[in-house]
Amino acid sequence: MIRVLNLSKSYGSNLLLDDINFLMNPGERLGLIGRNGHGKTTLFRLLLGTERPDGGKIVVPKHYRIGHLSQHLEFSQDSVLAEACSALPGSDDGTDLTYRAEAALHGLGFEGELLQRSPEKLSGGFQVRLNLAKVLVSEPNLLLLDEPTNYLDIVSMRWLKRFLCAWRGEMILVTHYREFMDQVTTHTMAIHRCKLRKVEGTTHKVFAQIDQQEEIHEKTRLNQERDRRQQERFIQRFRAKATKARAVQSRVKKLEKVATLERLDEIHDLSFRFHAAPFAAKKIMDVEGLSFHYPDGPTLIEELGIRMGAKDRIAVIGPNGRGKTTLLSLFAHVLQPVAGKIQLHPKAQVAYFGQNNVERLDPEKTIEEEIQSAHPDHSRGAARRICGLMMFPGNDALKKVQVLSGGEKSRVLLGKLLVSPANLLILDEPTNHLDMQSTEGLMHALEVFEGAVVLVTHSELILRRVANRLVVFDDGKICVFEGGYQDFLEQVGWKEEQKDQTQVAKRTPERGKSRKELRRLRAQVIAERSKRLKPLKTRIEGVEKEVAAREEEAKQVEALLCEAAIEGEREAIARLVQRGGVLKPKIQNLFEELEKLIKEHERLKPEFEKRLAALE
Repeated sequence: MIRVLNLSKSYGSNLLLDDINFLMNPGERLGLIGRNGHGKTTLFRLLLGTERPDGGKIVVPKHYRIGHLSQHLEFSQDSVLAEACSALPGSDDGTDLTYRAEAALHGLGFEGELLQRSPEKLSGGFQVRLNLAKVLVSEPNLLLLDEPTNYLDIVSMRWLKRFLCAWRGEMILVTHYREFMDQVTTHTMAIHRCKLRKVEGTTHKVFAQIDQQEEIHEKTRLNQERDRRQQERFIQRFRAKATKARAVQSRVKKLEKVATLERLDEIHDLSFRFHAAPFAAKKIMDVEGLSFHYPDGPTLIEELGIRMGAKDRIAVIGPNGRGKTTLLSLFAHVLQPVAGKIQLHPKAQVAYFGQNNVERLDPEKTIEEEIQSAHPDHSRGAARRICGLMMFPGNDALKKVQVLSGGEKSRVLLGKLLVSPANLLILDEPTNHLDMQSTEGLMHALEVFEGAVVLVTHSELILRRVANRLVVFDDGKICVFEGGYQDFLEQVGWKEEQKDQTQVAKRTPERGKSRKELRRLRAQVIAERSKRLKPLKTRIEGVEKEVAAREEEAKQVEALLCEAAIEGEREAIARLVQRGGVLKPKIQNLFEELEKLIKEHERLKPEFEKRLAALE
């Protein structure tokens, strides 16, 4: 196990990590959360040893291997498959483990001739995928994954989710996809105000704890200030009276002993509210017989037809490279169709957020000037308010676009959308570069927006919450699905996930393994099942007993409270009310923990049964 003890790290006057501690237990899969720039990547660098802490230490066991998703794209083999195989661990009995590399590459979208292509000739996105495949098949003790879903499409993300759920070692994961993290991790760690908090459970639990702690801090601070003012008034009033000298001195000493709680600095999140333009008609766009291909390229879109309602929430989904971004560019009239037509309503006002729109920002303009250019009628003060909402407060709004990072430029584009009156939003992966809190704010803004929305996203959480219709690119075709994303999964599903299991078996050929290897693999799965399920079952039984005990205590408190009320015992009533107030949230938390434990047990058990069946 890894131990992190009293670790601190700062860059100049910017303190990121302040005396943090945590223990990494065997088999734990940790989700690491925190706002952008608060130290997540820095913690990874410290764990890898590429940076040194200012204080504290990291204790790593002997022969403990850490694998990480490297951003350095260096390859030594002449084909993708050979490059992935170069990361495989050695086999004790000489078994050919190539099937493992093939399975990982297939899951990440490498098919056919791509397996034999030179890594140097891959696109940047596929080179990152190859690096991800290499770290996954290398079987380290600890996986460090910093935004592994970058450059992955929705189908590859679903494969990676299944792979990580079955991961037997330890893992620390950073991703801005909240539902992805919650589904693959056992614990969550949050970097917040330079400290680290680790809890068993999902992001919801740690966010709730942080909110509760900060609310208690602020209420305590206000009560402390009120009490201090009362004490100071007493001291001031009776300081000169000899008869009150002892009481005055006592209160002076009391004030000196009480540590003053400071007001917590406000942490800003992106604040979204789109400017809806009025629109009275029922339909905002008609698409008929739409077809498109680039010069000398394959047909991406063929005979698409869809009528878009004024309140529709349409998600465009599918693997990368199939035409999703192209379709949004056609809807926004950035591209012209080869055949068919796109008819916008005369009163339609479009706001378009495209992946390449950052290139259209004027590098010589300031952030404030770019925001104001989107709506010239806005005053400078209004533009400054939007800059503040996009986390460019004060003089930060006077920075020139040319000095901004990619994420900051994306925030400028979102700011321009906020001031642009629109009744049709066309958004191509708007959550790229946003942290979890900002993504939550964007989802809420889309839910309450009074116009129509067309968006591309790989976030299944956003798809489930926002979309009521889908345009699906899958199996070489494009079609419209009338329903939400969960309906699509249940009624249609992804073709790639429906391929015959015998075909998958050919990629991971048990027939190529010796009986000894199969027995060894089954023994490993059984041992892992015991290690994972037995503690869960024990904890479920323990929580159930604790719930029963707390509920019995709550009944006793309620009975005693009735008796005290009849007798008019004020002190007893106050004490019992306080105890009841403590028990109620404690019981609720226990029920929530029990529900999560049972869900985790029910999720893991069939996974192990499936893995054992595959080894028979």
